[in-house]
Amino acid sequence: MNAMKNKVQLIGHLGQAPEIKALADGKKVAHLRVATNENYKNAKGEKVTETQWHNVVAWGKLAEIAEKYLVKGIEVAIEGKLINRSYTDKQGVKRDVTEIQANELLILTKKA
Repeated sequence: MNAMKNKVQLIGHLGQAPEIKALADGKKVAHLRVATNENYKNAKGEKVTETQWHNVVAWGKLAEIAEKYLVKGIEVAIEGKLINRSYTDKQGVKRDVTEIQANELLILTKKA
């Protein structure tokens, strides 16, 4: 049961190219925005698509893979865990963020 604690699995499309940052120690971090869609019919019988956006962070080797292979629109499968953190923005306002820290990344879109 321990393996099931704090585990997230998503399949979605990238909304933009990954944002890659190189840290002082040479390690890389990638920030991804992944969209997942749910389709359903509303009370009137009309098809509705609801999109959820997820913030994903990948470190080290996964960040390097993201930098090399990921582009806007590509479909990916991501497995990781939820991370909650806080920071103070440039205006001095405290912000709370929930992100998915990726530990597995699978590219689902086939090469053209």
